[in-house]
Amino acid sequence: MKNMDVISPENASGPPSPPPPPVKSNSGTKWNKSTLQKCNIFAYKATRDAWDRMFDEAHGADVLIHTDDNGLIYAHSNVIGMASDVIRGLMKQDKRNSRRKSISILGVPHDAVRVFIRFLYSSCYEKQDMEDFAMHLLVLSHVYVVPHLKRVCESHFENTLLNEENVIDVFQLALLCDAPRLGLLCHRMILKSFEEVSTSQGWIAMKQSHPSLHKELVRSVSYELNSLKQRNRKQKEIQTYTQLYDAMEAFVHICRDGCREIGPTKIENPHVSCGFQACNGLEMLLKHLAVCKLRSIPGGCSRCKRMWQLLELHSRICVDSEQCKVPLCSSFKERMKKQSRKDEKRWKLLVKNVLSTKKIGGSPFFLQAIDVTM
Repeated sequence: MKNMDVISPENASGPPSPPPPPVKSNSGTKWNKSTLQKCNIFAYKATRDAWDRMFDEAHGADVLIHTDDNGLIYAHSNVIGMASDVIRGLMKQDKRNSRRKSISILGVPHDAVRVFIRFLYSSCYEKQDMEDFAMHLLVLSHVYVVPHLKRVCESHFENTLLNEENVIDVFQLALLCDAPRLGLLCHRMILKSFEEVSTSQGWIAMKQSHPSLHKELVRSVSYELNSLKQRNRKQKEIQTYTQLYDAMEAFVHICRDGCREIGPTKIENPHVSCGFQACNGLEMLLKHLAVCKLRSIPGGCSRCKRMWQLLELHSRICVDSEQCKVPLCSSFKERMKKQSRKDEKRWKLLVKNVLSTKKIGGSPFFLQAIDVTM
């Protein structure tokens, strides 16, 4: 055989030569994360602009979209059919043998339909268009099942577009368009700004067109106001009981350790804080009680009466009256035995509430809340 190399046994005995190493590129380009991110942004913008140009120029469009006021929008069936299964189904229902299919989107402004169709192409919109047609786009996104457009509309309402004037209209749309989060946000705004919302045109129109919804909203507002009043009243009660407990601790501190001007040991510097906020007021009451000439007259002095009540409260929560340094502690203990059942029940409820404010780490000088029985 001519022109063919014959492999001799000698040549076949050795291993084949390894391939040459890869040639190093001379470009020297390094694709770091920042560069790739910039390329991705540029590619996304270029793709988005291409889709927008395809919609604006309508080259090769094969769908006619009829809108209100005899408006026409040209579109591509493959694009809008892929973006919305509902639109695809509408195009299949057009049985006419024409070069272009035809569908109708009525009930919303022509410009809103145009913004909607453009969104199906590039998922883009102008800020002003969203401000002008957010409600219409929310309806279109629900009717033609475009979830990502619905999320965009909900986000804009939540962040910027929702206000006292349009919240009723948006609330009704949220109920109709299956947007529970948006409905919850609207309901919260209605409860928060009910006085302003109840004077809006949307509220007046809803009262006439949807009386059942108006009734439900009024009921929910009334319930929320009552709940708010109950919470405020409960907070004030807790604050009062906490102040009484602090006053009881300050009583023991003054009579056992001494404070600024009263007690076995007085503080040399009266401006130094002893750590008990109630001390100043209690010292003033005690000094007043010592010199008041009306203290023994029934109903004579309101400040003395308040002091007697505090002393009795202390005696009811005191653990050991015999060792207690607070004045009249044991005397009030004896007085309890002569009180009526009605007064006793009222005092026990007060004691229970006061002690309940310090469920953890209560004072060793006082009873625990579990020791107080009704």
